[in-house]
Amino acid sequence: MFSKNYPSPLRLIITIAVTIFLAESLVMIFLWGFPQSSPLIEGLIDSTLLTLLISPALYLYVFRPFVRRDVERQRVEDRLNYLAYYDDLTGLPNSTLFHDRLSQVLSLAKRDGHQIAVLFFNLDRLKLINDSLGRHIGDLLLRAVGERLTHNLRESDSVAHVDEEAPSETVARFGGDEFIVLLPRIAKTEDAAIIARRILDMMSQPIPAENRELVISSSIGISVYPADGDSPEALVRNASAAMYRIKEEGGNNFRFYSSDINAKALERLTMATHLRQALEQGQFLLYYQPQVDLKTGQINGVEALMRWQSPDLGMVSPAQFIPLAEEIGLIVPMGEWLLQTAFAQNKAWQDAGLPPITMAVNLSARQFQEKGLVEAVEQAIVETGIDPRFVELELTESIMQNAEKAIVILNKFRTMGVKISIDDFGTGYSSLSYLKRFPINKLKIDQSFVRESSSNPDDAAIVSAIITLAHTLKLEVIAEGVETEAQCEFLRTQHCDEIQGYLFSKPLPADEVIILLAERRCL
Repeated sequence: MFSKNYPSPLRLIITIAVTIFLAESLVMIFLWGFPQSSPLIEGLIDSTLLTLLISPALYLYVFRPFVRRDVERQRVEDRLNYLAYYDDLTGLPNSTLFHDRLSQVLSLAKRDGHQIAVLFFNLDRLKLINDSLGRHIGDLLLRAVGERLTHNLRESDSVAHVDEEAPSETVARFGGDEFIVLLPRIAKTEDAAIIARRILDMMSQPIPAENRELVISSSIGISVYPADGDSPEALVRNASAAMYRIKEEGGNNFRFYSSDINAKALERLTMATHLRQALEQGQFLLYYQPQVDLKTGQINGVEALMRWQSPDLGMVSPAQFIPLAEEIGLIVPMGEWLLQTAFAQNKAWQDAGLPPITMAVNLSARQFQEKGLVEAVEQAIVETGIDPRFVELELTESIMQNAEKAIVILNKFRTMGVKISIDDFGTGYSSLSYLKRFPINKLKIDQSFVRESSSNPDDAAIVSAIITLAHTLKLEVIAEGVETEAQCEFLRTQHCDEIQGYLFSKPLPADEVIILLAERRCL
């Protein structure tokens, strides 16, 4: 009945009574100080009139701070209660409120015997957006995703039927880039698939964020009661496991939970544990793949490639452990180890009297966003004593998404004398205007274009265009993944500068590279 931002009725009555009493006392003191025949006293009609005049002012003066303090305290309590159950960024329910609603829905489902579905939803590559465009852009994206999900489910009543006793469809944010959707009643499991597909289609539409439009993809894992669990924890856990499986398969899709997914999740957890131990115990190796000058046929550089020799798992493919290292944050210390080891190896080859060559090292998008990257490269150069002229850093096109920041960092590398190349060129989101402004030295043509360049006219045209573009901008070009004489000959006719691939050599351990350099092996 009464607003919680104001005192209770009893407190208000007591406060007013005390106020009137104090006002009456002031009147008596005031009257006692004057003769009864005083004109001032005669002019007063009644002390009650004075009381009525004084009481409101006295109340405001004496008691208003207490009322204000109560209002502020209530406001803080309301805010804390809100944050206990809702996500502050998106305004959606948080995991606590979601579990509460899921428990209610699950109780009704057990009583009535109907199915419910949980959709665990994850944005693909949100971290790349945060790292390249800034966290504020990522926050705008998250708000927009929450709004789209909520709006989309309001239109899904014909598929996900609402129980009159249960909460309606609930969209919640679990934190980071994870959302979860509760469908309180579905007629059949295919209904959950219909909504999942609708969400994927909806998310594929460009999302405006400040002065740009973002195109994202997403991955959705689905668990269904009673088949995939009979508790809130089991349903959420299994939906999450299904989501991670679809991300491993490339994302931008949905997947229902199946029993083999838990085994895969356990395998992933085991690998993450072994990966942390590998860094501590020095289980990583470097292999080096030669890069050959097409004009002279001689080796003029190598690319350092990380390998993992695990005593428990054997030789693990980089395709398996590099994405995992990115996800769990180990790629940064692993990258620092790679810099130190590769630079030291190149210096050792030069000190042994072998021909000086360039050492190319890959930097991941995660590494490039680290504040201490420039210092880490500089430290590795100083500690190993390598001449910066023989250092080349390979970056992906994703750095162009935050071009201004990238230009500042790349200029620092240029000042150091380090070379810069753009790896896998043609597969990302290059802007020619940014490419012109970037202080880079080389473009590396992705092997997907090189593979069919000698037989596919479209790939041949792309390769030719990249080479022409690079030379126009006074950049060198290297083609990776060269495996046949026909590919090599085509690249030579297009005036490509360098090649790298199995045609000349597979990646080799350091001692075998020494043999190639000592023999001055040529193409």
